[in-house]
Amino acid sequence: MPVTRRRFLTDSTAAAAGAASMLPTAVRTRAQGVSPSDKIVVGVIGCNGMGFSNLRSLLRMDEVECGALCDVDAGVLERRRRDVEEMTSVTPKVYGDYRALLENPDLDAVVIGTPDHWHCLQMVEACEAGKDVYCEKPLANSVEESRLMVAAAKRYDRIVQIGQWQRSGPHWAEAIDFVHSGKLGRIRTVRAWAYMNWLPPVPNVPDEPAPQGVDYDMWLGPAPKRPFNRNRFHFNFRWYWDYAGGLMTDWGVHIIDIVLWGMQATAPNSIAASGGKLAYPDDAQETPDTLTALYEFDDFLMVWEQATMIELGPFQRSHGVAFVGNNGTLVVDRQGWEIFPEEKLENRRPVAWRMETRPPVAAAAGQRGLDQHTANFVDCMKTRRQPVCNAEVGSLAAVNAHLGNIAFRTGAKVHWDGAHMTFKDNDAANALVKPQYDGPWKLPRV
Repeated sequence: MPVTRRRFLTDSTAAAAGAASMLPTAVRTRAQGVSPSDKIVVGVIGCNGMGFSNLRSLLRMDEVECGALCDVDAGVLERRRRDVEEMTSVTPKVYGDYRALLENPDLDAVVIGTPDHWHCLQMVEACEAGKDVYCEKPLANSVEESRLMVAAAKRYDRIVQIGQWQRSGPHWAEAIDFVHSGKLGRIRTVRAWAYMNWLPPVPNVPDEPAPQGVDYDMWLGPAPKRPFNRNRFHFNFRWYWDYAGGLMTDWGVHIIDIVLWGMQATAPNSIAASGGKLAYPDDAQETPDTLTALYEFDDFLMVWEQATMIELGPFQRSHGVAFVGNNGTLVVDRQGWEIFPEEKLENRRPVAWRMETRPPVAAAAGQRGLDQHTANFVDCMKTRRQPVCNAEVGSLAAVNAHLGNIAFRTGAKVHWDGAHMTFKDNDAANALVKPQYDGPWKLPRV
């Protein structure tokens, strides 16, 4: 683990025992401001979309400085370098290869905003290099990569925050506290959904040479080699199995995470899924535009629904979670949460509510969930406490999302052994648990 001016031996107890450990220091912030020596210096790997949004959020904190940017698209890299200069008057170093960025001893942390198929390699190597990590969701592009990334965070004792930022939102926590209060009664079904009207079909276009300034081989990395196609590049990588898992992993991890949090659940026993390209069967996407998955946990069912080019999901919300209890249903989304009580009947006529009624709770005006999430990350870098969405929390959501995709792709009801992270008696499903990296890239060993 590299030593910088912000890292030194702090474990005096272990030192006295002859087993000193290398741990990052707490970064001190002063009420009057932050001196240059106390800055938290971050680098960004993949700075076109959410990678730069995460950086922008981090830079709203006085103690954070951008020291480096990395991207395989030279045009994006230059544009973001200028953006950082305009925002901070600091000129970050620029890199085309993330491995060179990780060798920069002045960086305390890295933001990983690359396509999903890159997350595992870059996060594991960042932890190994002694950096804390803010990794965009989903944690990984496979079940096995999720396991490795959790192991890396533990082995190298790093602070790792995954970008499922609802975990930092106060109204989400209030809703979950109400779920845990027991007032809803026994919860037997939880519905989770994402209906994305803003996602249009992807038109078919022919393969072509990679744009000038794009290191396409590096962009592919461990993914299978294939000709460049603009449909697979930048934002639309999400809709191709080589790089991501479609809407299930793009939005599903946000929403399924809330289900797992509320139900204090980890692994389902079985999953069945059905759907396909039902809205636009002839467009260029591989992943389904319409999908319903049924997860059977020990004592409740989770129903996941997704659709593109449709806005009105359950409860007339584009996204959300509905905890359906015997006494009532709690519905929560990014705008707030509310209760729908069940009626108590006598002689088939309603006579009362089964639970208290209360007005809807709106998300606090002006609050930015992403800013709250990055602030939690920075605070945990200082205190060395675990963040609200650490690698383990991110892994639970990612794995459950991948299980739904695997059930869909195999066309079978699959049975999951959560303790061993394998499917029972299903070779086709187990073949999708671990990715096949294209040479010379190798799946990390932790």
